[in-house]
Amino acid sequence: MTRVAFIGLGNMGGGMAACQAKAQRAVSAFDLSAAAVEKALAAGCSAAGSVAEAVRDAEAVVTMLPAGPHVRSVYAEQVFPNAPAGALLIDCSTIDVESARAVAAQAREKGFRFADAPVSGGVAAAEAGTLAFMVGCDEADFAEVERVIAPMSRATIRAGDHGAGQAAKICNNMVLGASMIAVCEALALAEKLGLDPVKFHEISSQSSGQCWSLTSYCPWPGPVPAAPSNRDYEGGFATAMMLKDLKLAQEAAAKSGAAAPLGAQAEGLYALFEKLGYGGKDFSAILQLFRGQLP
Repeated sequence: MTRVAFIGLGNMGGGMAACQAKAQRAVSAFDLSAAAVEKALAAGCSAAGSVAEAVRDAEAVVTMLPAGPHVRSVYAEQVFPNAPAGALLIDCSTIDVESARAVAAQAREKGFRFADAPVSGGVAAAEAGTLAFMVGCDEADFAEVERVIAPMSRATIRAGDHGAGQAAKICNNMVLGASMIAVCEALALAEKLGLDPVKFHEISSQSSGQCWSLTSYCPWPGPVPAAPSNRDYEGGFATAMMLKDLKLAQEAAAKSGAAAPLGAQAEGLYALFEKLGYGGKDFSAILQLFRGQLP
């Protein structure tokens, strides 16, 4: 039985750890939230009292943490000193490329194999084991990374060497953030013009406006039953998290000299939405800003 340490049991990590347990793997789970640990226990994981305890006998360590500083400190202070020398380390957090490469370099120096493997798909996909993984790792390690990830994944793609997974993720989420704003603007305009937004969804879904934000995650309640728009925009991908990813994209664009004006506009709009108090709502709730329907 594969022994997996899973660190970080939030909205995404909790479902991912449960998928590992469903695959009959021995999962030692840790989170600072006692409630999150209890949920992991109910899903078949065992509870660890610390990161050090969780990783001590692990064959693979999977982390799902909020930001780059958390990843740097958890690995440097707790994972590297306590994980077995042969453990495969996989960070699924969405962080800056520089942090991913720095942690990978430290891992290599200490004799560990490491991969940055951020995910796409949202909470429902995390719970169903149908996430898409974008992996940055040594080519020789990819088969083993893919095997460890398999219970959580519908698609696992090696983007390139260390840091490439994070590069792919922030570019992907810049597309997602900008496309969701475009979809929300179009739905709000359709409503103002007297066109039923549900009918517009039907039309655009079969026309050139078709995109994931419209057909798989529709911000208007009704057309996509599983979308957070049908749950008052609770759960899903929080506005604050989308804003974090858009900031990462803009930081990367500035450092690399790339032009990303639409990404900058999307960041500004989500920053406004968060400042208005909607950071905890799903990012598709920004539709209500364009409709003028914020409570």
